[in-house]
Amino acid sequence: MAPTPEVYRTPDARFEGLPGYAFAPRYVEDLPGFEGLRMHYLDEGDPGAAEVFLCLHGEPSWSYLYRTMIPAFVEAGGRVIAPDFFGFGRSDKPVDDAVYGFNFHRDALMRLIERLDLGGVTLVCQDWGGLIGLTLPMDMPGRFERLLIMNTALATGVSPGPGFEAWKAYMRSQPDLPVGALMRRAEPTLTPEEAAAYDAPFDGPRSKAGVRAFPELVPVTPEMEGADTSRRALGWWSSEWSGPSFMAVGMQDPVLGPPIMAMMRRLIRGCPPPMEVAEGGHFVQEHGEPIAHAALAAFRAA
Repeated sequence: MAPTPEVYRTPDARFEGLPGYAFAPRYVEDLPGFEGLRMHYLDEGDPGAAEVFLCLHGEPSWSYLYRTMIPAFVEAGGRVIAPDFFGFGRSDKPVDDAVYGFNFHRDALMRLIERLDLGGVTLVCQDWGGLIGLTLPMDMPGRFERLLIMNTALATGVSPGPGFEAWKAYMRSQPDLPVGALMRRAEPTLTPEEAAAYDAPFDGPRSKAGVRAFPELVPVTPEMEGADTSRRALGWWSSEWSGPSFMAVGMQDPVLGPPIMAMMRRLIRGCPPPMEVAEGGHFVQEHGEPIAHAALAAFRAA
């Protein structure tokens, strides 16, 4: 067994009184292969519900991003599981950037899904939640039934373009990324208190190794870790997927916006035309309540 890496664990006090986020924390500390690392997740709604909504966040956010969508899924009778990737939210944060990898994150999610024995799953994903989440169903047969996809892609070994390369360059220059300020620039509707909630998990550069690592982990060349897995997933979604899908697109996203999502729609078998969120940017879940209700209605009609 590999030694447990040194971690930063955000004090609970930093999560007190966050606006719109009155959810009880849940933890697991003994995922196979990740013993000694504590992963946080939300588990809301009926634990015996037939429909489970697995909500996966991206960079540099955490499960706070889903705070307006979770109640809609619960009110519809579903169970919601919203984990924080290691390095984010209330999960442990290894302090060494080199600990993080595509398979490190992917394997952790798979072990959590197995531990909770999730079935009847709607994959709800955006950004890295999709880059990794979209590779899961093909290797976890029988667990996933529906897809709600927002502003994401499969990273098959090709750069998303100049916008992404500029983002990577910016991130390299920001070892102590001001997360809340970045979120507010990307989503001007955020209040100062909501922007501060995105800062809550982090306290200086030592806590932000996961934030720094994610941009560098995107498989932008064919030999990078995760590229082959993502190519397999692309083929699976194109030829094997048979469940209902719903796509919402934040139209103001400069990197994973309409052109990328139009490509993703062509690749996902049976994906209908998207819900276009005109004022939404990359973090389109900040307009999430109407997206959740529209997706639920579409799934009921499927």
